[in-house]
Amino acid sequence: MTDFPTQLVFDDAIAIIREVAAKHRLDTETLPLSRTHGRILAADVHAPIALPPFDNSAMDGFALRHADLREGETTLRLVDEQFAGRARDITVGDGECVRITTGAPMPAGADTVVIKENTRVDGDRVVVVTSPDAGANLRRMGEDVQAGECVLHAGQRLTPARVSFAASLGVPSLAVYRRPTVAVFSSGDELVEPGLSLAPGEIYDSNRELLMGLLRGEGLEPTAWPRLADDPKQVEIALRDAGCAFDLIVTCGAVSAGEKDHIPAVLQQFGQVHFWKVRMKPGMPVLFGSLDQARVLALPGNPVSVFATFLGFGRTLIDALQGRTEPRAAERAQLVAPIEKSHARREFQRATVFCDEHGVLRADPNPAVGSHRLRAVGEANALIVVPDGPQRLAAGTVVEILRYA
Repeated sequence: MTDFPTQLVFDDAIAIIREVAAKHRLDTETLPLSRTHGRILAADVHAPIALPPFDNSAMDGFALRHADLREGETTLRLVDEQFAGRARDITVGDGECVRITTGAPMPAGADTVVIKENTRVDGDRVVVVTSPDAGANLRRMGEDVQAGECVLHAGQRLTPARVSFAASLGVPSLAVYRRPTVAVFSSGDELVEPGLSLAPGEIYDSNRELLMGLLRGEGLEPTAWPRLADDPKQVEIALRDAGCAFDLIVTCGAVSAGEKDHIPAVLQQFGQVHFWKVRMKPGMPVLFGSLDQARVLALPGNPVSVFATFLGFGRTLIDALQGRTEPRAAERAQLVAPIEKSHARREFQRATVFCDEHGVLRADPNPAVGSHRLRAVGEANALIVVPDGPQRLAAGTVVEILRYA
């Protein structure tokens, strides 16, 4: 098997993932708005109309001509009403006003709205007690968006607010990148399905549910394949079958340098290995490759390593395959307790992140060590990113954090 540089620098591994994924970006599809939530936009959106599409009232009150107002109180003649909905053929003349509601189109001739609270009404007479400024409580056509303006950009994630924005423009559908299909494998003869009895030397398979949940948290619908046995031929057959049918394969276990770690050899023989082993803790043996039409992210078998490598690399790969150019929000927090490490690898430590009484985001490191200790993952809600190289981080140091969700 070809030798690879050992313990690639973490940032270089990220760059390779982005470069490879960009060459294999998924195709696009056009979907109705109701099915685009959480998707990545594939084409810029230009406003087909202005927003607001017409001059309208920002408040309930009376539409009038500002030139008719006098110092002190002004009495105007109430001639009609305009509610939100289709515009009526109404013109406001000298000394007149029209009852109007929020969002209703402004009648011709009117240029200002006085709110109800600043008036008295007596039959068909309206007394303006407090005069508003000219143009008060008026929303002008196009003051938010001009027709033809680029308002959404390819590569953005479609949040509920953005989908709602598209709906406000009358856009019925959007071009989005297809979500990747994902095959999930856990591996190892020692793994047993939860609910069954354990023989000596066996453990329950927790990684499958961990990966399925993490992938679903990214909006994907992963397919769990049967456990991979520690047999090179079975590993080859299963991975090659999945490589022909899925966009992404995520495995855990069988990726290190042991006698039963067959995944690297299968990728080297039948596909391509883009990198194998990264300077990080936990998760050093992580592998990224390609097999037929699929990109392959092979994670170590220890549960905490699965968590760290998926958050570190899996999210980047999923984003890049879907053409996401908008970076995820970077978060930082102050350490509650000091962290010290002497090795050169980037480290990901479990932590509980919370906002203190002063509004400061704080990260409390979990004292558990060891990549097999899944309980500490369950007790935490984020990972602290400890930079490359030896580090002495005092309490109060601001550090990068990766939220679980």
